[in-house]
Amino acid sequence: MHYTGQVYRPPVEAYTPMLEITIGCSHNKCAFCTMYRQTPFRVSPLKDVENDLRELKGYYGPDIKRLYLLNGDPFVLSTEKLLEIADLVHKYFPKVETLSCYASINEIRNRSVDELKTLRAAGYNDLYFGLETAYDPALAIMNKGFTTAEEYENLKKIQDAGMTYRALLMPGVAGRGNGEINALETAKLLNTYKPNMVLIFTTSIAPGSDLAKIRDEGGFVEATEREILEEIKLLLKALDMDDDCFFFGSHPFDLVPVSGYFRDKEQIIQQLDDGMKKLHPKILDGVYKRGAI
Repeated sequence: MHYTGQVYRPPVEAYTPMLEITIGCSHNKCAFCTMYRQTPFRVSPLKDVENDLRELKGYYGPDIKRLYLLNGDPFVLSTEKLLEIADLVHKYFPKVETLSCYASINEIRNRSVDELKTLRAAGYNDLYFGLETAYDPALAIMNKGFTTAEEYENLKKIQDAGMTYRALLMPGVAGRGNGEINALETAKLLNTYKPNMVLIFTTSIAPGSDLAKIRDEGGFVEATEREILEEIKLLLKALDMDDDCFFFGSHPFDLVPVSGYFRDKEQIIQQLDDGMKKLHPKILDGVYKRGAI
């Protein structure tokens, strides 16, 4: 198998077979992220993709129904290229129903709804969008390359195309004192264009990241753990998701790990409350040191 450089996938895809179609990340400028800084972006040769499909078939058999495409943003490829890859996948795995991957608002901007419908028909669905927030000042500091207005505009395209998506969010991303507005603005976006899964991972400032430099120069003040946990609770309260939408809040960066379906939202919030009660005030009112992503 060709797994080049750093390989990342959402925790909920832990048991999904993975196929590399790109290497690194085409944007690679998010202020908080160091995941692909040492891996130049490039596209996997089709011969490598096909060889890997043969190997996957030998390992899993021909009947898998879901495939996760690597790496940082495979959806940056042209519609034609993505369709070519889908044809190859279905050649070896005719029962595959879903081709999932990381995606960015930037990659939807120049696609029509008709193009997205064609990609949906080919199996592309359950795209993981690193939205992080719907609060413009935080998007700007994190150098995401898009605005809240563009999040609304392009998630509407996803909805109109009949695609489902999964929202990746970063509690604490707006900095100290901004947790409430960050939670409410983000909930407003998700309530308008509902994901089928909400995944959080608490903001971490990795050594050597652009965000570390911004913090050190006074341009970003980290939220306390109490602020972040209150922000998560407020986000949950404000979200109006379908009962079968899944909330994943068990990333290693999440100080009080909680996950469950939105039908059990009140229970999840109670678990957060209970978890906070077990933490010493010095921890809650400080900043917990996390690792790099």
